[in-house]
Amino acid sequence: MTLFAAFSSARSSRVRRAAAAVAATSAVLSFGAVLGTSTAVAAPVTCVSPPSANDIRVDGTASCGAKATAPGVARSDASDSGTAVSVADGGAANATATGFGTALSAVSGAGTSYAFALGGGISRSAASNGGTAIAVAGYGGGASASTETGVNCAGLNSFALDLSTGRACVAGF
Repeated sequence: MTLFAAFSSARSSRVRRAAAAVAATSAVLSFGAVLGTSTAVAAPVTCVSPPSANDIRVDGTASCGAKATAPGVARSDASDSGTAVSVADGGAANATATGFGTALSAVSGAGTSYAFALGGGISRSAASNGGTAIAVAGYGGGASASTETGVNCAGLNSFALDLSTGRACVAGF
């Protein structure tokens, strides 16, 4: 092997490794941008009911609200300009919003409801009578899951699931 070939082989190996590192970093940052985890605008806020009958918090551009009646539990978390609201009349309602996302979660009876809005998505989840509903929406997406009205996914990066019936939808992945 000539000196040029040895140098060329070692150089191309370094170039390939550098290109792979750049590609991996770009993929991680792009995935984070889609999920809305790459921006930081406001401190996270968390609302929980009980112990408060009606917990409302705002920090910068992030806001949350939680209201529950016994024996329900409502929890909402918001960050980075997100808005999360949960309401429980029995059961457990959970909402999480990041980016410019909006997450709404409601439950009546002994149900469980999860709504996640990541990086600009809009999600709505409602459960009743012991059912479980899950809605996840990423940037540009909308997801709705209800144990009474079914599931609906729109736009990009959305997923909805009603565990009481097995109905589900996925859009934009």
